Amino acid sequence: MTSTLARRLDALADWRRALDRSVEQFSAFLVDHELRDSSAAAQIDALRQRLASDRLVLAFVAEFSRGKSELINAIFFADAGRRVMPATPGRTTMCPVELAWDPDQPPGVSLLPIDTRLRAVSLADLRDRLDLWKRIELPVLEAAQLAEALAEVKRTTHVSLDEARQLGFWNDEHPEDNPPQAADGTVEVPAWRHALINYPHPLLKRGLVVIDTPGLNAIGAEPELTLGLLPSAHATVFILGADTGVTKSDLEIWRDHLDGRALERFVVLNKIDTLADPLSSREEVERQVAKQCEVVAQTLAIDGARVFPLSARDALAARVAGNDAALQASRLPMLEEALSAQLMPQRSAVVGRIAVDGMEALRQHATRRLNDQRRQLAEQLLELRGLRGKSGSKVKLMLERTQADAAEFERCTVRLTALKAVHARQLKQVMQLLSSDRVRDEVALMRKTSDASWFKLGARKAFVGLCERLRATMTQATQKVGEIEQMVQGTFKQLNAEYGFALAVPPVPSMERYERELTLIESSYTKYLGAANAWRLSEPGFLDQFMRMLVSKLRVVFENAAGDIEMWSRSNAAQMESQLRDRRKGFKRRREALERIQGAAGELERRIAEVQAQDERLTLWITRVDELTAALRAVAATPPSIGDSADRAPHLSLVRAKPSLSAAPVEAASGSA
Repeated sequence: MTSTLARRLDALADWRRALDRSVEQFSAFLVDHELRDSSAAAQIDALRQRLASDRLVLAFVAEFSRGKSELINAIFFADAGRRVMPATPGRTTMCPVELAWDPDQPPGVSLLPIDTRLRAVSLADLRDRLDLWKRIELPVLEAAQLAEALAEVKRTTHVSLDEARQLGFWNDEHPEDNPPQAADGTVEVPAWRHALINYPHPLLKRGLVVIDTPGLNAIGAEPELTLGLLPSAHATVFILGADTGVTKSDLEIWRDHLDGRALERFVVLNKIDTLADPLSSREEVERQVAKQCEVVAQTLAIDGARVFPLSARDALAARVAGNDAALQASRLPMLEEALSAQLMPQRSAVVGRIAVDGMEALRQHATRRLNDQRRQLAEQLLELRGLRGKSGSKVKLMLERTQADAAEFERCTVRLTALKAVHARQLKQVMQLLSSDRVRDEVALMRKTSDASWFKLGARKAFVGLCERLRATMTQATQKVGEIEQMVQGTFKQLNAEYGFALAVPPVPSMERYERELTLIESSYTKYLGAANAWRLSEPGFLDQFMRMLVSKLRVVFENAAGDIEMWSRSNAAQMESQLRDRRKGFKRRREALERIQGAAGELERRIAEVQAQDERLTLWITRVDELTAALRAVAATPPSIGDSADRAPHLSLVRAKPSLSAAPVEAASGSA
């Protein structure tokens, strides 16, 4: 039995592939008609990369023994015919685990040893240090061996008390959160800091990423999980036990890490099967479940419609047995329907807007080049028609004038070279503002201010100051880009008037997206820097780890912003180069045409007919560009739904068919079972 969520994920993936095919068809058209320059190629590659790398991230958050792994098994892996993720009584998942699929890598589990917390390297940077990860191959065709291999994520190890302190698992000021100490004085801690599971499940192949957290202690000890992975999730499923309700540790996780995330939050009241009582009627048990849901909603201050009572164990058993009635009784389909109803429209709206905006930029680029070529043809046609009935000496004069015009036109290269030099100098200033070095310097200043405060209580104030400086830096960069835009617009206007170009400055990339990301980072980190976590900031090495994570997150935001601006700058340069090349070709064709007319009596009318035919072809190409753009808009405007055909894109007979480019691997958000 395939779940509603699974079918809608399939529909979303098919819809995304249809958008990619439309972009690929447009790219093929540009190649066939010599319209794909370096700027268009970069835009197309970036757009297809974003479509291919789109991920739907589900984070499962709970204290241990709430049934996270069983719920993941029931939703995603029942087709295996057994439990895939370890789900036994007690603690199972001991470290954050990320379930995803990278087709460029073989199936396997990559495990990062817990002692890497002592290194001065962030988790994001350690992803590329393959030598530090232990890798286990996954026998995907053998269910029992597969489950045995995945059980490695629950392995623990014993370390000394000092090591436990350094790793962040022991705090003398808060003994209630410490793990039990063995008779020999050692402390049991997770063997692994992080786990990456590369598994070829159909849903993971379609861009799903599953995150699972191993409980409050691990959430608090690993800031990269709290501040990087959870905020990046598109939906958070918070799991409680129906028999326990909201415990103190549950409430701490909710308030410290999940509170305020509105529509993305779903609360699961798992293990309702434990409330069954042979001495109570079905109606009494139902009232007890409803009462628990009401209390949970009130305690967490959320809408009761977002609390879902269910039994993950019964749902898994029902799916394995193919028992639809038992599956409905488990109530899991209601959660899946809610996830689908909330997530699919959100993701399709975001992806559709990305595709439409990208295609519109490409349409404008192609149309601008084609219209410029038409204008050059119109000039040639006017010139050629003026030669009708003229003597050979007149043709010779026209040839000399064409050569003189070409020589005069070449003078524009000096202006273009000067524009490029000024443009490059101004762009360098913007890149310096958005550079990783600038981010590191600002964070270092925050660190210096934090260290100067007693017990790190000034960390919150220092962080607020950091965010204000970074926003000011982003604003300054935006202003400088605006100055570049004004300078380029003025120069383009002069070049268009003096040399007949059709140069137009493309829209400047908006920085609103990155400003929102800064706001999200500020919101997450400010909560983490509250008085409740001041003791953690004072632990040896913890602030270093925190700062590395902060630099890593901010660097991504600023590097992406710099990348958008750099691509915009390249599009300006590529536009100048392409139009310069087109104009030179135009002068060459005019000169060759006049030379042929000078030597052949009937050449004039043939040349006029050729130019008219070329203009008709260009008109047809402009129409085709609009049709290709409209085809993608039509796909983007039709939200994916269950039952949709994968072949959404209309067949375009004038477009050369090409095989789809393979999706480039991307770094998925982190998670586990």
